[in-house]
Amino acid sequence: MKWIAIRMLTGDRVKFAGLVFGVVFSTLLITQQLTIFVNLLLRGAAAVHEVPSADIWVMDPAGRTPDVTVPLPATSLQRVRGVAGVAWAAPLMRAGASVRTPDGALEPVTVVGVDDATLTGLPRTVQLGRRAALREPDAVFIDAMGARRLFGTERGALDQRLELNDRRAVVRGIVDSEPTFTNSVMLYTRYANALEFLPGSRNRLSFILVQAQAGANPFAVARQITAATGLRARVAGDFAQDGIDYIIDNTGIPINFGITVALGVIVGIAIVGLTFSLFIRDNIRQFGALKAIGVTNGTIRQMVAAQSALVALIGYGLGLALAIGFLELGRIYSDAFKGFYTPWQIPLIAAVMVACMILLTGLIALRQVLRTEPAEVFR
Repeated sequence: MKWIAIRMLTGDRVKFAGLVFGVVFSTLLITQQLTIFVNLLLRGAAAVHEVPSADIWVMDPAGRTPDVTVPLPATSLQRVRGVAGVAWAAPLMRAGASVRTPDGALEPVTVVGVDDATLTGLPRTVQLGRRAALREPDAVFIDAMGARRLFGTERGALDQRLELNDRRAVVRGIVDSEPTFTNSVMLYTRYANALEFLPGSRNRLSFILVQAQAGANPFAVARQITAATGLRARVAGDFAQDGIDYIIDNTGIPINFGITVALGVIVGIAIVGLTFSLFIRDNIRQFGALKAIGVTNGTIRQMVAAQSALVALIGYGLGLALAIGFLELGRIYSDAFKGFYTPWQIPLIAAVMVACMILLTGLIALRQVLRTEPAEVFR
C-alpha cells in the first residue's frame, strides 16, 4: 500500500514538485541563514583564536572585547610579569588607522603591534615573505584579504609602500589571518613600530598576552593577576566568548537572522500545507475507494506518512545541497565568506525543523483523509 501511496503522489507531478519545492526552500533558507549567523558570531573571537599561545588576556577593567578596550600604561607589562604563575607576558597593540595607498586612495585598517622580541601576536601562517622580515625598519605584514583589496593580488602587495600617519610603511609579507567582524584590512608590525605609526595618548598598550607556567591553572593565574594588579584578566576561551556575546548584545544580527529563519519555516509550512491539502482534495475519491475495499485507517496513516517522508527526504537533501553549494561558491568568489563553514549542528537543526513542518502538514492532511467516507467514490 505504501507503493500505491507513492505512485499516487508522484503521479501528480505539479503538486509533487510544489511539495518538494516548499521543503527545499525552507531547508535552504534555514541552513544558509544559520550558517552565516554562526560564522559572523565566530568572527567576534577571531583576534583571540589568532594567538593560540596566549592562555590569558589582560586588559583595562573597562575592556570588553579585542576591539573595545582602554589603553594601559606601559608599566602594566612589568607588573603582570611579576605575578606568580606567569611564564611570560608580551605586549599587544590593536588600534584603528587610515593608510594612503600608492594610488592615493585612503583605506581604513586595523594596526596590530606584536612583541618585538618574539613576534607573539603575529598569525601562524605567513603565505609570502619571511617572519624575520618583520624586524626590518618600517616593515609591516598585511593579511591576504587586505592585499587583494588594496593591490589586486597577494604577490603584487609585496614591497609596496603605504603612508600611515605621514610615515612610510613597507609591506614585507602576507599572512593568513582570520577575518574579524568588521572585516577591515589588517596590518601587523612590531610594537615599537606601532608606537611610531600610531601617535596618540600617553597610554598605548591595548593588551598583555600571558602564558601560565607549566602545570599552573590559567583560571587561578588570571585571578591572581586581577588581585595583584587590579586589571581585568580573562582566560582566552572566556575572552573569545566575550567577543561573541558583545555582537549578540549590541547588534540586531540575532533578531534579523531569527526573523529570516522563522519566515522560511512559515513559508515552507504554507506552501507544503496548501499543496498537500490540494493533493488530498484531488485524490479524495481514491482514498474513498481504498476504504471501500477494506483498507483501515491505520493503513491510510501509513500511506500518508510514506508520502510525507518521501517529500521530506527529497526536499531536505536538495535544500541542503543547494545551501552547501551556495557557501562553497561564496568562498571561491568572495572574500566576505572566507573561513565560513557549516557546523554539523546546523543540518541537524534544519532536519528537525523540516520534520516538524512535514509532521504538522501531514497531520492536517490526514484529518481530511480519515474523515472521508467510502461513499465518496460514488459521488
